[in-house]
Amino acid sequence: MKIISPRNHGYLDFLTVVIFLLAPTLLGLSEIPAMLAYGLAAVHLAVTLVSGFPYGAIKIIPFTLQGWIERIVGPVLVAIPFILSFADEFIARNFYIVMGLIIIVVGLLTDYRGENRSYFASKEE
Repeated sequence: MKIISPRNHGYLDFLTVVIFLLAPTLLGLSEIPAMLAYGLAAVHLAVTLVSGFPYGAIKIIPFTLQGWIERIVGPVLVAIPFILSFADEFIARNFYIVMGLIIIVVGLLTDYRGENRSYFASKEE
C-alpha cells in the first residue's frame, strides 16, 4: 500500500536533509559519522532538487530513479557503522541504523509513480 504521495515524500526529503545536518552537533557524532552525515545531507539535497517530482527544482532524473537510489541507500545506512568501523559508538551506530530503517520504510510506502507520471507525460507531449 503506497500511502505517501510524491509531494509528502518531498517534505520528508527536506526533513531528512535537516536531520543529517543537525545530527553531528545534536548527537555529538565523532569525525567519520559526522563527515558522513554532512555528505549525506548534501547528496540527499542534490538528489531531491534534481528529481522529477513536485519539489524538484531542475527535474533531471525521474522520481522513480530517486526511489531506486533510496532502495540502495536505506540498507547501506544500516550496514555503514559496521563497514566504516564505528559500530562501537552507540549513538552513531543507532542513528545510522534508525535513519536507514526510516528510509526503507518511507521507500516502501511512497507512490513513486504518483505525480511523477503526469509530469513526464506532459513533457513528452
